[in-house]
Amino acid sequence: MIVDCHYHVIQHWVGHCGHSSRELHMKYMQKMLTRTVAEAYRSQDGAKTDTRALFSNDDNGWSGLNDVSLRIGRNGQIEFSVDGEDYYIQYMPVGMQEMVAPPEQMSAQMTYAGVDHCILQAGGSYGAMNDFHAFTQNQSGSRVTGQMWVDEPNGGTPEGLAEIERAYGLGLRALFFSGDGFARYGFAWGLDDAQMDPLWAKMEELGIVLCIEVPAGPTYDKAGYIKNLLALGTVMDRFPGIQVHVSMGPPVQHFSADGGWNFPDEVLAVYRRDQLAMEVMFPITWGGRWDYPYPEAQILIRGMRDLFGAEKLMWGSDMPNVERFCTYRQSLEYLRGYCTFLAGSEMDAILGGNAVRIYGIGATKA
Repeated sequence: MIVDCHYHVIQHWVGHCGHSSRELHMKYMQKMLTRTVAEAYRSQDGAKTDTRALFSNDDNGWSGLNDVSLRIGRNGQIEFSVDGEDYYIQYMPVGMQEMVAPPEQMSAQMTYAGVDHCILQAGGSYGAMNDFHAFTQNQSGSRVTGQMWVDEPNGGTPEGLAEIERAYGLGLRALFFSGDGFARYGFAWGLDDAQMDPLWAKMEELGIVLCIEVPAGPTYDKAGYIKNLLALGTVMDRFPGIQVHVSMGPPVQHFSADGGWNFPDEVLAVYRRDQLAMEVMFPITWGGRWDYPYPEAQILIRGMRDLFGAEKLMWGSDMPNVERFCTYRQSLEYLRGYCTFLAGSEMDAILGGNAVRIYGIGATKA
């Protein structure tokens, strides 16, 4: 079985997408775009620019987001304006004429690429997606595992815990958690603060998988990433029954200056925890700099196998976003067709076996 552990279905982004308002949705979107690898352009002539106008350099929280009239465009574009000039970020593939990716399109993409099952991730920038993920999971039968989401910093409050219980009742058995969610409240607390413990305890009690995108905020540098990863390690110490899935995998920009991996011992210690697995997913972040079939990624994948073992690795695509750089099938084939150093059993584990085991795919939900 081939399992894509990182897929997105998208309600049309012109709406609130499950949030209480469209304005709240756009705040999540704008914060996410402050650190995107997607290219930005001036609308008038296509001249390249950047996203620095979206935020103040001295404030990486939501309070530092500038008023740029962020809005959803067409053809994969998210538009903004500065001093009367219009710009856009090419966040989705150009072929996405409208910012929507329904379950039916997902099913067709999976069939064409030869993918048997996908795991739906979605942070606040995509919307408050619990109901839509549950709908997609139920509509798609055995082909989809949907994750839940909650306003991350408030996940341990009575309201947050109630939403966890509600989403669990809808059949969702994993939680997507973006560490950047703490930006909404100015990074006033973090993963390992005591007020988060009720969330982790509830997840451990219910057997909910934690799919976490470890951030580098609020400093957005190597030290910031390590600090947050160590905080995750503390959470795992306190709650050893939580299975952790590190979305996006290790950040190349922090730990691969010479083409191979160079992890500090404290980082290796967290990554090597038995309860942690990580994604193998390079085209979405590096496909704009590397050419297919990404030989640079093949070196890194070999290193991940050697350092951590194939049993800790899961393939993910980040569809439909990844089609900015390659097709869905290519996001699979750069691994399956070119990482010939992997034994057959290792390839099977990375392409699906590990996800089946971690997420209980095929098991009857209680």
